[in-house]
Formats: sequence, structure tokens, C-alpha cells
Amino acid sequence: MPEVIANIPLNYYIFFASALFCIGVVGVLTRRNALIVFMSVEIMLNAVNMLFIAFSSYKSDTSGQVFVFFIMAVAAAEVAVGLAIIVMIYRNLRSVDTGVLNNLKW
Repeated sequence: MPEVIANIPLNYYIFFASALFCIGVVGVLTRRNALIVFMSVEIMLNAVNMLFIAFSSYKSDTSGQVFVFFIMAVAAAEVAVGLAIIVMIYRNLRSVDTGVLNNLKW
């Protein structure tokens, strides 16, 4: 087990990840800018990744770190597709405000 993770209690990682996740949830629920909402989702993913790494390090099991690798790969693909969608919405509507997206209804 790495020395840094061994010196910090597991509760600190749990509290920090919970705070990050709550910040992400608040960002998704309160912001109207699509880019901010997108970044808030990424903050929530990173909070979960940090917990996976902390728990796998404390348990001396690498399966959590393998999950983090796959989550990061999926998140990279999500970023590519999501940013492309946001750019196309901006080109068509000249805004990334989520309230304007009602105009896309049939």
C-alpha cells in the first residue's frame, strides 16, 4: 500500500469525495449552462473514481483501480461526444443555455 494513502484515514477520502459529489449534484441541478452541467457530471465521476482508488488501496486489491481505468476511458469518450453535441447546439442556437433547448422539440 502506498505510504501517502496509508497515512491519511479512509474517512477523509470519504468526506472529500462526498463533498465533491455534492458540489457536482448542485452544479447539475442549479446551472443552466450546458458546459457547467457537463463539468459537474465530470466532477461526480471523479469523486466516485477517488473512492474506488481509496478503497482498493486500503483493501490491497487492484480491482477498484481497474474499474477506474475503464470509467476514465468511458468518460473520455463521453467528453468527446458531449462536447461535439454542445458545439453543434451552439452553432444552431448561438447559446449553450439549457432553457433554450426547448426550441429543439418537434
